[in-house]
Amino acid sequence: MGSELLERARELRPAVDAAGAAAAETGATALPQELVSACFEAGLYGALSPRAVGGAELPIDDCLDVFAEVAYGDGSVGWSLMAGATAACFFGAYCPDSFTDEMFAGGVVPVVAGQFAPNGTAVPNGDMYRLTGKYSFGSGVAHADWVGGGAFTAPPEGEQAEFRLMMMPRSEVELLGNWDVLGLRATSSYDYSIDADVPAHATFEFFSPTRYRGGPMYDLGVIILTEIGHMGWTIGVIRRAIDEAVAIAKVRARMAAPSVIAEDPRFRYEFAMAVSRFEAAETWCRQAFRTAEQAAEAGSGRDPVLATNVKQSATLLTQEGLALIRSLYEWCGTEALRDGPLQRCFRDMHAGSQHVLVGDRNPHEFADLRLSDPDAS
Repeated sequence: MGSELLERARELRPAVDAAGAAAAETGATALPQELVSACFEAGLYGALSPRAVGGAELPIDDCLDVFAEVAYGDGSVGWSLMAGATAACFFGAYCPDSFTDEMFAGGVVPVVAGQFAPNGTAVPNGDMYRLTGKYSFGSGVAHADWVGGGAFTAPPEGEQAEFRLMMMPRSEVELLGNWDVLGLRATSSYDYSIDADVPAHATFEFFSPTRYRGGPMYDLGVIILTEIGHMGWTIGVIRRAIDEAVAIAKVRARMAAPSVIAEDPRFRYEFAMAVSRFEAAETWCRQAFRTAEQAAEAGSGRDPVLATNVKQSATLLTQEGLALIRSLYEWCGTEALRDGPLQRCFRDMHAGSQHVLVGDRNPHEFADLRLSDPDAS
C-alpha cells in the first residue's frame, strides 16, 4: 500500500507544484479546493490512520516518503496534508467506535485540522464537555470537515485536571483569519475560536491515550506520530530546494565570476558538506523512528527515551535543512530572490522551523538524557 500511495502522490506532483506557484503569485492564503479534493480522493489524508477506519496505516518509513513527495511539490500543500493526516490518525486510533463511526463514516478518512496545544478549557457536564478557547495555526482549516483543539479540563475541586484533545465538525468553529506570514502562506493556518459542547467520546487524554484500534505504532503517542508528518515535510522541501539550486548552479554565474556557480570550488565544497550533513541527519532521523517503531512492536512504545531521541533527531534535521537552504539561497543570488520554487522553499522552511516540535527545548531534553545515561539510544 505504501508504494501505491507514493505513486499516487507522485502523479499529483504537477498539480501540487502548480497550486503552490499560483498561490505565491496571487497571495492566496488557502489552497484550491480542487487540489484538496484530489489529495483526498487519492487517499493521502489517510496515510497514517488505522486501517480499521479506512486509513492505510503505513509503516513510518513509508509515511515519511509520502509526506516528502507532496512537500517536494509545494510546502504549503505538504504542510496542510501532513497536519490533516496526523490529526486524523489520533482520533482514528484513540477514540471509541461510537465516535469513529461518525467521524470516519463509511470507512473514509476525512480532512481534519486543528491546533492541539491546551489553549482551551473543557468543563465536564455529564457525558459532554463545554469547550471554550481561542486557537492559532489551524493548518488546512479552510477545507476541513472536522476541527480539533486541545484543552485542560476543569474538574470538580479535589480532582486532577486532564489535558485532552477534542474534535468537532467545522460548523462548531468560528474562523478568525490572521494569516499574513513569511512562508507556508497557502496553508490557511487561521486563528479560530471554539465555544461548543463536545461529547466525551470525541476526546482522548493526551499523555496516555487508550489505543482502540490500529497496530502497536499508535502506542508511540501524539508527539512521535506528529513528528512523522513534520519530518516527511522537511525532507521533501529540502530535496526540492537542492534540485532547484542545482539547476540554477549549472547554468548561472555570479557577477564577474569566470564560470557557472557549479564550477566554483568553494561552492562545490560547501554544497557537498551541507548536503552530506543534511543526509546524515535524515539517516539518524529515520533510524530514530525505526527504533521507536520496533520498540512499540515489542510492547515498549511508551518509553519516554524514544520520544527524546525522535525529537532531537527531528530538530537536527530541521537545523541542517535550514543551514543548507540558506547556503543555497546565498549562492543562487537573484535567482533565489525572485518568485519561484527555490524562494518558496526558503520561505516555507523558515516558517516550518518555528514549530514547537523542533524547538530549542529538544536539545536540552536530549542533553539531560545523555548526561544521565550515556548509553540511552
